[in-house]
Amino acid sequence: MSKREHDLDRDVVVQTEKKLKRPSLFKVLLHNDDYTTKEFVVQILEYVFNKDNTEAVQIMLHVHRNGIGVAGVYPYEVAETKVKTVESLARQYEYPLKCSIEEE
Repeated sequence: MSKREHDLDRDVVVQTEKKLKRPSLFKVLLHNDDYTTKEFVVQILEYVFNKDNTEAVQIMLHVHRNGIGVAGVYPYEVAETKVKTVESLARQYEYPLKCSIEEE
């Protein structure tokens, strides 16, 4: 066996496999207030959160009755964008609708 073959026998290549961690998910919460109309909340749920009308009405009623409700669950950047969109639309239409993020 030549020196070169001997060196190759000693060299061991170890390949480690990296496991990707799923991104943390965050709940986007809508908060009830006494001024934002139910219709506007339903429109927000349909337009921003892509809910069908039935689901949007159910979420709106939950928020209305319980003071808070989950509009959707997303990775942080998406959740943050949705909150900013909701708040921007609410201000545009002069509603005080509050939206927040909570880690799941």
